[in-house]
Amino acid sequence: MKRWLPLCLLFVTTPMPAAELPTPLVRGLTNPESVVVYNGQIYVSIIGEREKDGDGLIARITNGQAVPFVTGLDDPKGLAVYQNWLYVTDKTKVLRINMAAKEPKAELLVDAKAFPMPPQFLNDVVVNPETGIVFVSDSGDRQGRGGAVFRITPPPPPKGKAPFPAIPKGEPKVEVVVDTKKLPGLNMPNGLAMDGSSHLLLADFHAGIIYRIKLADGSSEKVADGLDGAGGLAWDHFGRLYISSWKQGKVWGIPRPGVAPILVAEGFQSAADICLDPSGKFILVLDMKAGTITAISTQIPGYEVDDRPLAIRTEIAFPNLKWTGWNPHTDTGAPNPLRPIVLTHAGDGSNRVFVATQHGVVHVFPNDQKATETKIFLNIEDRVKYNDRTNEEGFLGLAFHPKFQENGEVFVFYTPKKENNVNVVSRFRLSKTDPSQLDPASEEQILRFENKLFWNHDGGTICFGPDGYLYIVHGDGGMANDPKDNGQNLGVLYGKILRIDIDRKSAGQNYAIPNDNPFVGQRGVRPEIWAYGLRNPWRMAFDRQTGQLWAADVGQNLYEEINIIQKGGNYGWNRREAFHPFGPSGVGHNPKMIDPIWEYHHDIGKSITGGFVYRGSALPELTGYYLYGDYVTSKIWALKYDAQTGRVTENRAIADPGKPILSFGEDERGEAYFLTVAANGKGIYRFVK
Repeated sequence: MKRWLPLCLLFVTTPMPAAELPTPLVRGLTNPESVVVYNGQIYVSIIGEREKDGDGLIARITNGQAVPFVTGLDDPKGLAVYQNWLYVTDKTKVLRINMAAKEPKAELLVDAKAFPMPPQFLNDVVVNPETGIVFVSDSGDRQGRGGAVFRITPPPPPKGKAPFPAIPKGEPKVEVVVDTKKLPGLNMPNGLAMDGSSHLLLADFHAGIIYRIKLADGSSEKVADGLDGAGGLAWDHFGRLYISSWKQGKVWGIPRPGVAPILVAEGFQSAADICLDPSGKFILVLDMKAGTITAISTQIPGYEVDDRPLAIRTEIAFPNLKWTGWNPHTDTGAPNPLRPIVLTHAGDGSNRVFVATQHGVVHVFPNDQKATETKIFLNIEDRVKYNDRTNEEGFLGLAFHPKFQENGEVFVFYTPKKENNVNVVSRFRLSKTDPSQLDPASEEQILRFENKLFWNHDGGTICFGPDGYLYIVHGDGGMANDPKDNGQNLGVLYGKILRIDIDRKSAGQNYAIPNDNPFVGQRGVRPEIWAYGLRNPWRMAFDRQTGQLWAADVGQNLYEEINIIQKGGNYGWNRREAFHPFGPSGVGHNPKMIDPIWEYHHDIGKSITGGFVYRGSALPELTGYYLYGDYVTSKIWALKYDAQTGRVTENRAIADPGKPILSFGEDERGEAYFLTVAANGKGIYRFVK
């Protein structure tokens, strides 16, 4: 698999059944081998006449024609793009090309002498997107002897070129990752793809096996088999893996971990390398013998996902609303954008809208698009810590007691101003003198998260389940990689979803543990835990019709994910990131961990903002869809999940206003909103036809 970039659509091809192939995009190539996309254009390695040196080239596809880009190569095969560099395997050497140069040319990265054992037939190449480290496969004598995979840590590029992060100076260092000694049965190493940034996928051409290699120690496990002639490997943006077979002229897809390969296309003479096209909706397939490039749909039979945009847009809600006590500038004249973080309702039949800001003020106003002014329902700015430089802290959660109309209790999650790396969940009660607002002096701390090492990954969503218990989510405690392994440590509350009874008190605490919590009575385990193995869920919500708990977990290196939370479930962090193993202790798909129902790659979004399943009445075309977005790219989607088959069937884009999405919310009628940072105070949006 090659690293691709999020680029514009080059072409439109109608998806075809597996038995039919679309018309090729390009014809007339002489032994094309590998394909990549860079800055919206397709590049192909062309071997030319076999065993004839000097006639190989890299071509750029322009208007359906192959235009020479770099010539004078021997038998170029694998291609991989990283930053501005194109890496090429050419017989027993590895080259690199500066794609941004005015006159691109092939530079020698490593020759045969640099390898710890003489390479015989260098085949595919892939680059770790996090480190810039290069991996190449050597097919050996192609009869089952001498095959290997090598790791190449390249030197820095010439001055003035794009830097390689974390790459030491000096000559390239070449090491063996696996060979026939480390991996008995390895026959003919061919295609490569990164699986996360700490594991590598390897296609064995003759054995028909896809292996996952742990880069920390070279250990391996089988991902799939029965794929005779397996060659090209490519991921799409949603965790679907594609495999081509040169021998069989077929392409298979694996829609999610644990599912056997499914035939996607057949009828090629010799399907060589593959990669994702710029639109993300098609796989580009080279046919070496036919000399063609063909685009096939990424849809996998039986796992089709409707990705047509919905005829829904967004607009500012409550456009005339003034926020009592808020000023767009501080006393010193500095900008003071509104940061609405929670939108909810009291569940008391009043249909009022409650909006909490990250600074610690809860506003209330009528659910009327003509509303002009808010009232202060709670103001605890004096005790809430918020700073733009540590913007994962602050007032983060708000939940009304299911019996609020009777007891007047409201619960909040916030970061205390006078403490470092602490979060609290507190109860507030209606004022005895003014029942239209909460009494700030009535605060009763229910639960404290202490001894955090870092300021970020607080999570902070709190909500009541249909069982009447309070569910609380806290992230893993911050920094990268979960350095304290909190996600998998059942002795701490970080990286968990908790479930507590706030109507009872026990063991000297201001809450009690429900008897049916999954870890009650287990030694060394916090009984509050409902689910674990989470990094930084932002946000979670119950489906008001089915009672399912949905949580979107913000990823770290490469992937964002959506989970349906089960009692006692382990969601993998930090052994897995979405569908992929993570870090040197990473593991593959296994029955002890629950994979997400959906993932997306950082090429299309880098910080998921979870929403909820729409159950309103104003937009019946949205009923049953899970609304979510991305904070960085401002994209919004509506996802449909079939609980009976356990499959996502739709993931449809909704036109968005291009603003960072802080949070989603629903009013008492189930109508949907999302919140964004707003310098002018217009930070609430709604969905309309």
